[in-house]
Amino acid sequence: MPDAHTSDILIIGSGAAGLTAALNLADHFKVTVLAKGRLDEGSTAWAQGGIAAVLEPGDTFESHINDTMIAGAGLNDLATVEFVVENAPKAIARLTELGVPFNMEGNAPHLTREGGHSHRRIVHVDDATGHAVQVALQTAAEAHPNIRLIPDMVCVDLATSKHEERYSGAGHVWGVYAVNRATGRVELFTARATILATGGAGRTYLFSTAPRGATGDGIAMAWRAGARVSNMEMMQFHPTCLYNLDVKNFLITEAVRGEGGHLLLPDSGYRFMPDFDPRAELAPRDIVARAIDHEIKRLGLDYVHLDISHRGADFINEHFPNIKEKLLGLGIDMTKEPIPVVPAQHYTCGGIVIDIDGRTDLPALYAAGECSESGLHGANRLASNSLLECFVFGEACARHITDHWEDLPPPPRIRPWDESRVTDSDEEVVIKQNWTEIRRFMWNYVGIVRTTKRLERAQHRIRMLTDEINDYYGHFRVTPDLIELRNLLQTAELIVRSALHRKESRGLHYTLDYPEMLPEAIDTVLVP
Repeated sequence: MPDAHTSDILIIGSGAAGLTAALNLADHFKVTVLAKGRLDEGSTAWAQGGIAAVLEPGDTFESHINDTMIAGAGLNDLATVEFVVENAPKAIARLTELGVPFNMEGNAPHLTREGGHSHRRIVHVDDATGHAVQVALQTAAEAHPNIRLIPDMVCVDLATSKHEERYSGAGHVWGVYAVNRATGRVELFTARATILATGGAGRTYLFSTAPRGATGDGIAMAWRAGARVSNMEMMQFHPTCLYNLDVKNFLITEAVRGEGGHLLLPDSGYRFMPDFDPRAELAPRDIVARAIDHEIKRLGLDYVHLDISHRGADFINEHFPNIKEKLLGLGIDMTKEPIPVVPAQHYTCGGIVIDIDGRTDLPALYAAGECSESGLHGANRLASNSLLECFVFGEACARHITDHWEDLPPPPRIRPWDESRVTDSDEEVVIKQNWTEIRRFMWNYVGIVRTTKRLERAQHRIRMLTDEINDYYGHFRVTPDLIELRNLLQTAELIVRSALHRKESRGLHYTLDYPEMLPEAIDTVLVP
């Protein structure tokens, strides 16, 4: 069969979750890792803040668990939160062994504090932790003889029982069909077990801190294959993204506020956060983002100011060297002047439903990291719990696969991709137009503050676009842009449907029609 590859385990995604799983499996199995673009192009390398772990004297697991539950507005799964928090120190130790150069204070890691945390517990590498983690994991993976890393493969759909040469409705996942960017051909990758580590769906929105490839691919593919998704309405907006018309997604880390930065109105210099919450700039992200959104809309502003210049140049140079350099290149000196910031979509708290072993509803399909909904984040992610989730669940998937290897049958013969009835597209402009339209109405109608009317308008647009895009998909050869557009629209539909279902305001889901929080926290679970 042409363009077909097989291995023991297939991992889709080359960030923290995918590479952690690969490294934990590769001593016993042949592992293939597919990346959508370059191996280091995912969200992991963009993470500035750090990794949360209980390492400070006087801090406790109970305190970290409690902070996570409070931020998540009670929607978290307690057993999952306990599992992740208790495994955090071990994850830091393993990363140190891999050579991640964490900032140290004497013999112990230097710890910063971020919004929502009651202790200093953020382990970091300056203000570029994710990049350092990506380099260490990728270096180890590239050196391992049992790991095959393949960049520039854009996954179209999971290969399941319905793609077997002898059709079956069992729902078993056998791998994936993916477009090779270099050749434009669709190739088939099969394996006994498949792990989705595809990241979030930030690019569904006009303003996002996520990399360009964060188009909800894993969530959309799992949904189409028959897996449940949960809490897709819980989209986290980071309060402080740089406002710059040329640089669309540069994040100003939470740690700037954690180390004393103030949010100010541009004209008057008035510090407004104490009016919204007694914790001021250290309130959880959803509260800070809503406060900024409120002031921007109330006063017709383009942005607000984030100012840490009062801490002095030496402090800023030591704590935020990368941010300072980036801003200087844009004509902003954060040691002397404030930074213009706006909220931007930042993290997908919902996703594919998984259990504590990383298993989805579908046999032999696992998921880890931002594409999954493990119960860790609930209605709002606590800062720096996200990289942590990748390490803990990447390892959990690997452990379950290893322990149950004999229960995983080898893949049967799968039908090759059929494009005998399609032609090359002559209308690429359709893709660009629809992409822009989705991101704009999602930003305007399904953003930080929602109403039923706005959500219904978004749903109406999605229904119209679905027919158009399905027709296009049925007639033309798949391209990376078309695949992403299809997944963006599918993800947008799941977000809007979930948001309309929740008749309360909780955590990241804030609606003017139901401003109160209901007494019981219930997950929004969508079933295909």
